[in-house]
Amino acid sequence: MANTVAETIKSITRRHLKEDNGLLFGQCVTAVGWIGGTVPEMTEDEGIAELSMADVSGAGIAVGAAVVGRRPIYVIRYQGFMWYNAAPLLNYAAKSKDMWNVPCPILVRSIAMEGGMGPVASGSHHGMVMRMPGMPVCSPMTPGEWREAWDWFISHDDPLYVSEHRRSFPIDYEMDHVLNPNSNITILAISAARLNAYEAIDQLSQEGIVCDLIHLMWLKPFQITETMTHSIKKTGLALVIDSDFEISSSARSIAYELMHATSVSVYSLGLEDRTAGFAPHLDNGTPTIEKIYDHIKALVKQDDTPSPTEANRCEV
Repeated sequence: MANTVAETIKSITRRHLKEDNGLLFGQCVTAVGWIGGTVPEMTEDEGIAELSMADVSGAGIAVGAAVVGRRPIYVIRYQGFMWYNAAPLLNYAAKSKDMWNVPCPILVRSIAMEGGMGPVASGSHHGMVMRMPGMPVCSPMTPGEWREAWDWFISHDDPLYVSEHRRSFPIDYEMDHVLNPNSNITILAISAARLNAYEAIDQLSQEGIVCDLIHLMWLKPFQITETMTHSIKKTGLALVIDSDFEISSSARSIAYELMHATSVSVYSLGLEDRTAGFAPHLDNGTPTIEKIYDHIKALVKQDDTPSPTEANRCEV
């Protein structure tokens, strides 16, 4: 039986703590279950440290451990709390080699969740990290992608921001690109949007709208591949979908790069520009299957309801 993402993370962590003199810091990493069973059942003597509910100090401890030669895993249990952790991670860990010529290798596990989490804890926020130099960003959703992220981290001396999503934890399969000879549009999806995009394009296929689906794991550095350019030039239309906010987002940044590379219209879709609430009707999460379905259909059919606005279209 294949391992799930959660089991893969747990196995990687256990090996790191036992064989690499590793460390793991975070809040509620051994209690409550907020991080989805991704931490092995180990003790402080074996390298796991429960931190107080003070995110700035936690990130500072992780930075301190890294600059003296350790390779800590730092867990942010809700990605919305990244804002509290930003100062130590983005101003010190990401700039450590530039300021002091000292490596600061931290694996930042920043876990996104949605569904009644409210205005502070919810959402994905990898776009904010992408804007800062010195911090690569990835968003693995499968066991193999997580192993790839870990192999990168263990072979480099830079920090790595891993934008996780709780919806990935039970996944025990790999995600292949969906490429068709006569597609109408190319979809490039990030994080949990990959799951919703799968469902949306399946529904659209029943109406004769055929989509290519390309999965994006590495957000920074972002490398444009032949698979991307070939598909986009073939379809003549593309949409980047993300679980982060759309304004000043990773989706728009990637759409902009792809548009320059292909001279094809590339649109973006992400979270709405509003605060999430606790009630289901006030949530602001990954674009739903229905929203993705409607958005793609509008683009392909050149329908104005709902129409992609100039605000989410990248112009050369």
